[in-house]
Amino acid sequence: MNSSGSTQNKPTFGRYGKSFQEGLVQLIYQDRPFADQITEVLDLNFLELEYLRVFTDKITSYRERYSKHPSANALATILKTELDSEDAVIQQQVKEFFTRITTGELDNEEYIKEKSLDFCRKQNLKEAMLQSVGLLESSSFDEISKVINESLKLGSETNFGHDFIADFETRYQPRHRQPVTTGWKDIDTIVGGGLGKSELGVVIAPTGAGKSMVLVHLGSEAIKEGKTVIHYTLELQDTVIANRYDSCITGYPLSNLIDFKEEVYDEIKDLDGTLIVKEYPTKSASVATIRAHLNKLMKRGINPGMIIVDYADLLKPIVVRKEKRAELESIYEDLRGLSTEFGCPIWTASQTNRSGLNAEVITMEQISEAFNKCFVADFIMSVSRTIEDKQNNTGKIFIAKNRNGPDGIVYDIFMDTSNVKIKTMPKLNTVSATPKSNLIAGNPVALGPKEQKELLQNKYEKFRKRK
Repeated sequence: MNSSGSTQNKPTFGRYGKSFQEGLVQLIYQDRPFADQITEVLDLNFLELEYLRVFTDKITSYRERYSKHPSANALATILKTELDSEDAVIQQQVKEFFTRITTGELDNEEYIKEKSLDFCRKQNLKEAMLQSVGLLESSSFDEISKVINESLKLGSETNFGHDFIADFETRYQPRHRQPVTTGWKDIDTIVGGGLGKSELGVVIAPTGAGKSMVLVHLGSEAIKEGKTVIHYTLELQDTVIANRYDSCITGYPLSNLIDFKEEVYDEIKDLDGTLIVKEYPTKSASVATIRAHLNKLMKRGINPGMIIVDYADLLKPIVVRKEKRAELESIYEDLRGLSTEFGCPIWTASQTNRSGLNAEVITMEQISEAFNKCFVADFIMSVSRTIEDKQNNTGKIFIAKNRNGPDGIVYDIFMDTSNVKIKTMPKLNTVSATPKSNLIAGNPVALGPKEQKELLQNKYEKFRKRK
């Protein structure tokens, strides 16, 4: 590719033409501190002249290889020995450019430094727009949105990593997680007060076990705490979800809420928090869709304090992949990124495999497939309810993953779906009262936390060896 072809194929931004770009590359060569900063955001494709790309590539390659900036002698040697693969015209242009910048001074240095980031952002946006032209043919509007939004973020990241010595004190400063309660005192205790900002929590359960009910419970507790909850439903109607919130918050039964309409309103109208329920048809929305909706809310002054996605498995991937598992993993990664972007906790849910349908306690064996797509999650709990449990309004919660505390713990729960009431029951920690048959059957429910974890770890090791 020659320089004339380069400029013809790429539209230019007037004030950032040849003169500006030559000055930018000259500064990269002459000013190491400036080079350290700009090379974090500069892509070689931003430079519209081939000889500038080749010249800059030699500098950045040397820096990466030797962890230092090339001297004039080092660069001169590189240009004599490493240009053979380039077109003869390009070779000549590179050498002439090197001669000019070593013998002449740059008279608009400050202007170039000031505008360098703006140049990179505009060139990055241009690349994104050109990429979007191809995506239009496949109607990949969510992917277009993601491409454009990502391009606009260029240069916004100012953290270049944790300096082990210089940043010593920051490691010992308290983290401000600003946790939002789960409404269950026992679980809040082990998770550090609840799910914190920029954290992803996942509820694992078989179909019909009450995943949506648990998510409504978590959202209701956040509303009581004064948070703004944005609840995305991809399976049930928005009015159905809203009714469940009515019942969960007030205690009036779902089946005849209409009979208590006035009483319900009297209780919810003075809540400290707020709720917005947004419905999308199954597989019609992606994480990019949710991001766009959240940005619209932010423009209206509505800042999310908790985001609930019911549920992640029903989202559409932003990028279509060959394997279903890879698509699901990317969805959870995108959700985790969304929690960081908006600085609030995100709760979602996922289904177990078939072996979890009638399991008394859903452990690693039952959630192993789902666990693969939940590696990025900060907190994972499973909800299991046998037929007998459903008849008795009981069930069990298993803490499968907890980055902020212990895991491998099982809690007995009271779960009444008629009014969305879910409570953890007092734990029995006396191992002596546990029948031996329970141990033989691998039932960890009545064991203490230590014994539970040992049993579950042994089961998972056996399962892993079979894999």
